[in-house]
Amino acid sequence: MTPAAIAPADIDETPHKGELPRDYARRMAREKAEAAARDDGHVLAGDTVVAAGRRILPKAEDEATARQCLELLSGRRHRVLSAIALRAPDGTIRERLSETVVIFKRLSAQEIDAYIASGEWHGKAGGYAIQGIAEGLISRIQGSHSGVVGLPLYETRALLKAAGFAIA
Repeated sequence: MTPAAIAPADIDETPHKGELPRDYARRMAREKAEAAARDDGHVLAGDTVVAAGRRILPKAEDEATARQCLELLSGRRHRVLSAIALRAPDGTIRERLSETVVIFKRLSAQEIDAYIASGEWHGKAGGYAIQGIAEGLISRIQGSHSGVVGLPLYETRALLKAAGFAIA
């Protein structure tokens, strides 16, 4: 199955006051699916959130933010919540959520500097991308590797099958 189109959803991604990370991830996936809605086809949308406790970490758009995220995550566990929503042409929405626990090793200042210099963090939730250099800084994950990358494949497959798509 190949997508007919790929379209970014232009929505406000600001968390609501007091919104918990799990609720925020689900809301973002739903709102993105609605924003890209089409009358003639299904829309699959998703969002990935990095959470330290109840705190939603930002997408790092500058070095200072990336550094703050890495310093916060250094030596501790956090959750990566990857939500997907499938909007049908009739407006119904099905959704799934993947939750993965990620534990970073204690990062030295040199390791943080080197990761910042790589530029890999740019635009990434929590300031890192597990599918690159950062994977060598992670001591353990419990859950979905693909969910941390950004699209939880197991949950996506289950969602599409439940919606009637022919998936082998």
